[in-house]
Amino acid sequence: MINCGQLTQGDQFKVAALYCFTPLKEETISSLLSELPIIAHQNEVLGSILLASEGINGTVCASSKGIDNLLEALQNNLFGKTLQIKVSWTPKQAFRRFKARKKAEIVTMGVADVNPIDSVGTYVEPCDWNSFLADSGTLVIDTRNEYEVAIGSFQGALNPHTESFREFPSWVNEYLKPLVAEKSPSRIAMFCTGGIRCEKATSYLKREGFNSVHHLHGGILRYFEDVPRNESCWEGECFVFDQRVALNHELMPGVHRLCHACGMPLNPEDRKHLNYIRGIQCHHCKDLFSDQDRARFAERQIQIDQYSGEILECEIGPHFD
Repeated sequence: MINCGQLTQGDQFKVAALYCFTPLKEETISSLLSELPIIAHQNEVLGSILLASEGINGTVCASSKGIDNLLEALQNNLFGKTLQIKVSWTPKQAFRRFKARKKAEIVTMGVADVNPIDSVGTYVEPCDWNSFLADSGTLVIDTRNEYEVAIGSFQGALNPHTESFREFPSWVNEYLKPLVAEKSPSRIAMFCTGGIRCEKATSYLKREGFNSVHHLHGGILRYFEDVPRNESCWEGECFVFDQRVALNHELMPGVHRLCHACGMPLNPEDRKHLNYIRGIQCHHCKDLFSDQDRARFAERQIQIDQYSGEILECEIGPHFD
C-alpha cells in the first residue's frame, strides 16, 4: 500500500481547487468551452470546470506542469482578476474524466441578486482564525452541507443542517435572523471547503442587513495548509468532491470512502456495518433502492474493479450545490 505521506510532490498528481468571481461574457464562456477540453487532453488533465456569467469554479488533477498549463489558460481569460487556488497532492488521479460545463451559477444558491463580484464579507486569514473560534462573541457558522459537517468541522461551529447550499437562504431567514436577534453576537464568521460558498454566503448576509460579517480566506483547505497540526482547532476530516473523498490536516487522503450507491462518505466503522455491501448499499441507503438497482450497482462494481485493478471510488458523491 502506498504511504502518501512519504511521497514527494514529484511522485504525485497535483490537485488544484480553483474559483474566481468575475464577469464573463458569453463569447468568453463559449470560447473556453471549446478550448478547455483540448488543453485538458493535451496535458492529461482530468476534473471539472464550471463556467457562468459570474465566474469560474472547478477542481482539476494532473501533473504539476499539466495543471499549470490549464490554469494559465484560465487566468488569461479573467481580465485582471486572479484565480483563487488551493493545491494538494495525491498518489493517483483523483478524477475519471474531464468536463467543462456552462451553468447559471458557479455555486448554486438560487438567489438571483446576490453578487459576490460587488460585495463580500471581510476575509479572515488562517493564522487569525483560531482567535475567532475562541471569541465567545463571534458566531461561527459552517456553511457546508450536513454530510460534510458530519465527518469534520471546527470545534464549536454552528451547523445549519442543510442538505444543499440552496437551503442556506431559507435557513438564514428562518433560524439565523432570530438567533442573532436573541444573542446579539459581535460578529459572524463563516467557513467552507475552499472559500467559494462563503463568498456567496457573506454577500447574501450583507444584502440581508447583517453587520460585521467575516469568512475564512481560502477555506478549510488553506487553513490545513497554513496552520500547524498542533495548533489546529479542526476535528475530523474535510470532505472533497473527488475520488479522495476526504482529506486530513496534512492534505492527504483520509479514511473515508464513498458509498457507490448513494454517494455518502463512510468511515471505517460504517463500512463494518451489517448493511454495508461494497458498491451496492450502506446504512444510509439500504431502503432507498430496488433489487433491480442493486443488481445494476453490482455489475457496475465488477466493471470498476476490472477496469482499475483496485478499489476506486465513483464520482457519484453528493452534489456540490
